[in-house]
Amino acid sequence: MSLSADVPVAPPRVNLRALGLLALLAVAVLVVPVIASPYVIEAILLPFLALSLAGLGLNLLTGYGGQVSLGSAAFMAVGAFAAYNFQLRLGVSLPLAIVLAAATAAAIGVVFGLPSLRLRGFYLAVSTLAAQFFVQWALTKFSWFSNDSASGVVAAPRLTVAGLDLDAPQGRYLFALTLVVGITFLVHRIVGSRAGVSLIAVRDDETAAKVIGVPVLRTKLAAFAISSAIIGVAGVIWAYAYLRTVEPAGFNLDRSFQVLFIIIIGGLATIRGAFLGAALIVVFPLLLARMSSFAFEGLVDAGVLKLVERVVLGLVIILFLIAEPNGLSAILGRATARLRAVLRRG
Repeated sequence: MSLSADVPVAPPRVNLRALGLLALLAVAVLVVPVIASPYVIEAILLPFLALSLAGLGLNLLTGYGGQVSLGSAAFMAVGAFAAYNFQLRLGVSLPLAIVLAAATAAAIGVVFGLPSLRLRGFYLAVSTLAAQFFVQWALTKFSWFSNDSASGVVAAPRLTVAGLDLDAPQGRYLFALTLVVGITFLVHRIVGSRAGVSLIAVRDDETAAKVIGVPVLRTKLAAFAISSAIIGVAGVIWAYAYLRTVEPAGFNLDRSFQVLFIIIIGGLATIRGAFLGAALIVVFPLLLARMSSFAFEGLVDAGVLKLVERVVLGLVIILFLIAEPNGLSAILGRATARLRAVLRRG
């Protein structure tokens, strides 16, 4: 009798997390475009996808690599304007324009990442903040980037891929979703590879990383390049799919802080943290605006009401971080662990 007949073969384990992600992806691709209204797509889903991707790129740099950056909106702007000008000047297709825009954002990211070779912490944050001001100044000062538009605002080209028109809300949503899913998979592979281990080693202790043979300088610059490329693609989604315009005002300093808040609220050094933080940042202000308009409509000036909403949002963020410094990802992790324990006991 053979050994295989004597020893029972254990059934293959089912990866519940992978099945859950596949089910979620199937709903996002097949169900959401059918049932979601244009308002939901344009006011919630598109900004959520763009900011999630920007948060993912920044989390790779800050959460995994330990390099603080306050210039995320600058790299979003570089990606958006680069894609626009590559299509305008060279007549390239949209997919190629996105690849070239990512490469351009990566190159700019490496330039502004050079100070990380000597600076750390607060000083590095100030250095990357310079990228925000420089890029916004350059895009405003030189009208060539905006095709000599008097206002500096230009309409984004129609979204067409391989002759397929994606300019409708559902098409723009699927375009953004495809980019976000593909890049998220690549980031997942990066953080699980040797490159991800090197990033974490540099973040935790640069001296120890050097001792074990990690090329610290090259790892830092690679982190800035990959992060900036991802954020640049997020800028393309923000301008092409969400705003439908390419303009410097869409990538101001507030946007940089918004992306930073996303990874802090969602959880540093987690992929799902970028999505959880973006969901809170996008949805909560809309809910707050609806509640305030319902409760105080006509009683309080609209400008004052808007300011109060921002103050309330800031207070919620502060209180949340005091209660859970590790972000929404940690809360979700604990809830999932408890659910698994209950299912095992049942």
